[in-house]
Amino acid sequence: MTAQRRQSGPFRVGDRVQLTGPKGTLNTVTLEAGGSFHSHRGVLSHDLIIGAPDGSVITSSNDVEYLALRPLLTDFVMSMPRGAAIIYPKDAAQIVGQADIFPGATVVEAGVGSGALSLWLLRAIGPGGHLHSFERREEFSDVAKGNVGAFLGAQPDNWTVTVGDLQDTLPSTVEAGTVDRVVLDMLAPWECLDVVADALTPGGVLICYIATVTQLSRVAEAIRATGMFTDPDPSETLVRTWHVEGLAVRPDHRMIGHTGFLMTARRLAPGAILPEVKRRASKSDYTDEDVEAWTPGALGERQASAKRLRKTAREAQAAAAAAQGDAPHAG
Repeated sequence: MTAQRRQSGPFRVGDRVQLTGPKGTLNTVTLEAGGSFHSHRGVLSHDLIIGAPDGSVITSSNDVEYLALRPLLTDFVMSMPRGAAIIYPKDAAQIVGQADIFPGATVVEAGVGSGALSLWLLRAIGPGGHLHSFERREEFSDVAKGNVGAFLGAQPDNWTVTVGDLQDTLPSTVEAGTVDRVVLDMLAPWECLDVVADALTPGGVLICYIATVTQLSRVAEAIRATGMFTDPDPSETLVRTWHVEGLAVRPDHRMIGHTGFLMTARRLAPGAILPEVKRRASKSDYTDEDVEAWTPGALGERQASAKRLRKTAREAQAAAAAAQGDAPHAG
């Protein structure tokens, strides 16, 4: 059975707890018997939290009240150690929905980054599914493993992390035609379409997370050119929160705007030819110079330093070690 930290019931030793102070400041602690949380507002004993129900209000030594809640997965991924930029919860939710990730599914993910999307996918596939994650850099895979272990309390046995290029390692990792869903979060997903098509079962879903409009265009044309997928369907998700207090009802001043594009397509049956769709005339031709402007080198890929990655990996693995001290309770 896959690892899964309990998300309800009274607080126990080893649980992560999110403490919200009077000004809305958030602090996350891992409960220890005899432990304490120190701030300029006094000392809050962990023993006062252990055994209390989720959603309790706990008072510190200076009579300051803190709301104690288990962090949601959204809270965790936004505050966990990062080796690479994470996929925001709004996009992770759309990936799970648009790709129709279901319990028991076999899913391929590349790259793994800091493990944020891996956690959402593991939750969606449940213990009966399997997640194959691929990452080119071992440092990123170490960060992801630490973060997943920290949240779940143990490394799930239905999660496989492979270090290497997807196009080189996917064919030897999964059998052709056995993968239900593929999620690509990489700079040049068009380079992997052939091996992805071979791995997907007919009707299976490919979904790509894409950063820029130039990448969006190139991925769409590359998917069409294979002749092995349905016409790609691109979208983006914007989230605007609202201030609602009495009659003061208005949009918040800040919103989570563009973070990336999603593009989905489904695998055709072998030998199937997609019916031609009539399109309005548009500028669809492009030159070699246009394509060169879209190459990974021209797009530019931010590289985290090896020193920073090693530090982030240590932080993630330390959090995992603390959480796995409660491993006997994980089930």
